[in-house]
Amino acid sequence: MSDFLFSEEEQKPVRTDQFGLEPWHILVVDDEPSVHDVTRLTLNRLDVFEQPVKIHSAFTAAEAKTMLTANAVPYCMAFVDVVMETQNAGLELVEWIRNELQNTEIRLVLRTGQAGMAPESEVIRKYDINDYRSKTDLTAQSLATCVFNAVRGFRDITTISRSLGAFRKLIDTSASLLKEDNLNELATSAFKGLLSILNMESSTLYITRRQKNYFAETDERVIACSGQFATSEDIVFSQLPVTIREKIEQAYEHKSTTLTDRDFTGFFSTGKDSGSVLYVEFTDDPTHFRANIVEIFASQAVLIFENLSRQIQLEASQKELMYIVGDAIEARSLETGSHVKRVALFCDFFARKLNQPKEFITAIKIAAPLHDIGKIAIPEKILHKPGKLDAEEWEIMKTHAAAGGTILERSNLPIAILGARLARWHHENWDGSGYPDGLVGEDIPIEARIMAIADVFDALGSKRSYKQPWPKEQIREFIEQEKGKKFDPKMVDILVANFDELIELRNQFPD
Repeated sequence: MSDFLFSEEEQKPVRTDQFGLEPWHILVVDDEPSVHDVTRLTLNRLDVFEQPVKIHSAFTAAEAKTMLTANAVPYCMAFVDVVMETQNAGLELVEWIRNELQNTEIRLVLRTGQAGMAPESEVIRKYDINDYRSKTDLTAQSLATCVFNAVRGFRDITTISRSLGAFRKLIDTSASLLKEDNLNELATSAFKGLLSILNMESSTLYITRRQKNYFAETDERVIACSGQFATSEDIVFSQLPVTIREKIEQAYEHKSTTLTDRDFTGFFSTGKDSGSVLYVEFTDDPTHFRANIVEIFASQAVLIFENLSRQIQLEASQKELMYIVGDAIEARSLETGSHVKRVALFCDFFARKLNQPKEFITAIKIAAPLHDIGKIAIPEKILHKPGKLDAEEWEIMKTHAAAGGTILERSNLPIAILGARLARWHHENWDGSGYPDGLVGEDIPIEARIMAIADVFDALGSKRSYKQPWPKEQIREFIEQEKGKKFDPKMVDILVANFDELIELRNQFPD
């Protein structure tokens, strides 16, 4: 049996010098030691697609099952003898590999020295094998050809499987991106997903964004990166390595995508005056598999980045305008503009402690500076009066709440609607003694109850035309006394439990 591999055809295998490459692992399952010896001798010096071959031996079907189950190495193919410990041990092993082990990638070549025991037509029809050979038919050259064909099939199947797995991860990652509303968190999440998909966590990767404003000025930022800057939040383009900056600059200048075996530099247009460039450096990508995945991923991700970036810019503009309007109102009242910034922070704080939805927290922080917008309807002689208001003046002053609500409720924008509710009802009291509508308890919208305590907490600690700042202990004592009267008891509990933290928050924007 030991001479079945030899013929007049001379085997001329390619000798590998690529000692660092992962070999193709081939399992030989046969109960004859000479078959293992000759197979190893013949294939030992063979290179297949520039990778060496390594032979593993199992002398029974049971031993093969143990080796395959252990998953110690990725076997690309197996030569399986039909007759071993039983007449059909090889056939049963094939059936076990495909049906129980669920391994559809390994290429299976049945070999038999007794062809009549398992007719070829019957075996090919009934069993999921890739080739069926008589041992006497396998010359050295045909054995090498058989290995090349099997390895090629294994490589193609695993590439398809890997692609499907990558696309599945890509879809999952893209879906998760839509849940983010912070650009840095979004980009970080995107890159973690991408690097995980490609098994290249240590690779260098950057994404930059450029946009021209109305005045043709360029806004440029690095929105995420890996490597040495991965933990930093404010990376500027000039900090990137020179060679990488040059490639990114060329991509912007020519609006082009460049691909090599080592890196990918892709330009993605996101608007008439905006675009993004993604740079990824690979350790090795001769088939451009990773680059193709990167390009597909990036083409979708940058659009999400752009939409979120524009949303963030819009929200930032809204917030800035709210602060400007709020500052103008406070300035007219001869009060510090820091008041509107502080009450916005306080409203954000209380809303978080109350476990309000994220959208509500964002909205109340933006709308908070408008709570006193109705004061534009109050005469300056009342706003600027240094002493206590008389009864008539106080009635006029109280009209600012309803006036603010009327001004803002003309808009259908959600922020303006929330602002209208804040403006109208932030002077309502828990016990019903407030104005303008005398609402009681939970009939007062929660945003107005939040604003009520935030506004008073800040006002008591600030200098006004009619008062000096109160000491913090006096502020806490007053608010505790007003629990269940002026303020929602839940709000008072939150303030008392977090009093020092709120004082620190207040100190961020001193008068």
